[in-house]
Formats: sequence, C-alpha cells, structure tokens
Amino acid sequence: MTGRPGRIGRFARETLKTAATLLILALAVLAALVIWDFYVTAPWTRDGSVRVQVARIASQVSGQITEVRVVDNQYVHQGDVLYVIDPFDFQVALDTAKAQLGQKAADLQVKQMEAERRQHLSNLATTPEEQQIYTGNAIQAKAAFDATQQQLAQADINLKRTQVRSPVNGYVTNLLMRVGDYAVAGTNNISVIDADSYWIDGYFEETKMARVCVGDRAEAALMGYRDPIVGRVQTVTRGISVSNAAPSIQGLPNVDPIYTWVRLAQRVPVRIRITDVPAGIPLVAGMTATVTIRGAEEPESDRWLRLRFASLRDHLVEIIRGPQPSPGCVPRIGDQNGATVTLPTPKPIAPLDPVAIDPGLAPGMNKSPRAP
Repeated sequence: MTGRPGRIGRFARETLKTAATLLILALAVLAALVIWDFYVTAPWTRDGSVRVQVARIASQVSGQITEVRVVDNQYVHQGDVLYVIDPFDFQVALDTAKAQLGQKAADLQVKQMEAERRQHLSNLATTPEEQQIYTGNAIQAKAAFDATQQQLAQADINLKRTQVRSPVNGYVTNLLMRVGDYAVAGTNNISVIDADSYWIDGYFEETKMARVCVGDRAEAALMGYRDPIVGRVQTVTRGISVSNAAPSIQGLPNVDPIYTWVRLAQRVPVRIRITDVPAGIPLVAGMTATVTIRGAEEPESDRWLRLRFASLRDHLVEIIRGPQPSPGCVPRIGDQNGATVTLPTPKPIAPLDPVAIDPGLAPGMNKSPRAP
C-alpha cells in the first residue's frame, strides 16, 4: 500500500520538474527572441544627432567694416542689421548717379522738343534727312536717360547693401569679425543659426528600415536629459555614399574586398521633424540623441496590453520569417517606364533689327517721317 503512493509522488515530482524545465526553456527562448527583436530589428538607434540650417551670410558689396551691431551667440530677428560697411563711396556713387540723371533728363527734353519742332516744319524749312537726324537724337537721349535711371537704382541698392541684415531668426555663432576688417563681396564672414529649422537625424541600420514609416511618432532622448524630444518621421534619405562606386586611375570601378563572415549593416539617415521640446532642454546642433520609432498612433490605456501582445506576436513572426514592410510606408521613387529625362536647353535671344526697334525713324531718304 505504501509503494503505490510513493511511485505517484515520484511521478508527480518528475512531471513537475519536466514542466518547470520546459517552462524555463520556453521563457528563455522567448526572452532570447525579445532581446533579439529589441537589439536587432526594433526601430531605434543610438546614432542620432540634432541638426540645423545655418545661414552663411556674405556682403553683396565690398568695403571696410565700420560697425558691428551683434555679439557672439546673440539672438537676432529677420531683418536686423548685423554689421555696417563704410557707406562713403556708395553715397558718392548715388549722388553722382542723381546728377547724371538730371543731366540726361535735360538733354532728353531739349532733343525731344527739337525733334518735335522739326516735325511741324514744312518741306521748304527742313529736309527728311534733318528730321530723321533729330528724331534719332531724341531716341538716343531717351535710351541714355533710361540707362542712367538703372545706374541710379543700382547705386541706391548698393548703398542699402552696406547694412548687412540677417535673413532669418536665429543665433549669431562663431563671430570672429571686428571693426576694421575688410568685407569682400561674396565671401562669408558671419553665420546665423536658423532657430526655426531644427530637426533630428537618426541613422538607422538597414535591417531596421522595414519598421520605419513616414509619419510615425519618434522620440529622441538627448544625453543628459530625462524627457525625450517628440517628433514625426518626415523623410527617408534616398541615397548614401558607396565607396565601391569610386573610379580607379583607369576609370574602372574600385571594388573593396568583402569579408563574407562579417557584414556590417549600412546606416540610412532618417529625418525627424520636431513637434515638441520639453521645457528646459536647449537645442544645440550636433547633440547626440537616441532615436526610437514608436509607431503612427499611441494606443489607448484600455487597449495597451492587448496591442502589446499583438505587437509582440508580430515581432516574433518577423524574427522567424523576416520583416514585412507596410505598403505605402515610404513613398516610391523612380521612373517605372525607364524613360530618359532630357533637360531643355535655353535658347539665346534672337538678334534684334534696328528697324524693328524704331520702325518710324527711317522710312526712306526721300520721304518725310511725318508724311502720310
């Protein structure tokens, strides 16, 4: 009687050990798959950085800098004066252009009256040739007057360009200029960080790109700060540099040897549009960020557990069968027809005929310009 309960107890203990072993094994496999999913296929990366557009400002006229109105790291508004170039030469050019315009205006008025007077004289008092000459002189004076007006406009805008203004709202950075420096037209001498252009670049491994979709919610945790920056996936870069594409001396492709037992996943830049920055976090271009893609929507509290299990199930399937990208996740590119795109070539302006410019100036040597 005592032997049978002992056998039942041993059987129960063996069964319990086996069940516990299988449970531990299943949990270990599940933990391995979860860890594999998190570190290998989950859409997150430590290789992220804060980026920004920088306006590299150059003067449009040359001259000595007589006044610097900003300091390093100062916030400026669009249109604020950054520095001033000596305006003396440009003021002289403007005054000279005004004087020349007055001279050309007087000359134009005189020649127009002379030409008009010749048109009302009879054929006995003037000749067709004389009428043509005076009419031509009036047209030349009009052209000279128009050209001087353009020179005046150029002199006026050059004088205004002696005050170099900020094209964006932002921060003056790395200011090295000082009063007395010579500003050369077209040479950058001051930079302003565009405060309205911050974004985050996340460099994701290509093995994780199947789970990156345009419009997904993204979180970027900066080093040294607890609360993450929130944003949305805006674009995915469509091209990265490939070293194998570099030509050799003979123009042949220079292909690097590949170690088949080690294949490093390529990094693809993903642009994150910032939508919310927690209070107290300063955005500094170049800061390191850990970027995590959370998905298009945040689950509700009552559905969170069920959605997490469904997501885990899908991830486990993807680990075994490979990731399956969502249709329409990233916009497609390329010409499916394979047609060659040809850019239109600009055509030069056709030569103008003087007769087409002033058709009534020289109708004939024996015919008066005012004759019907």
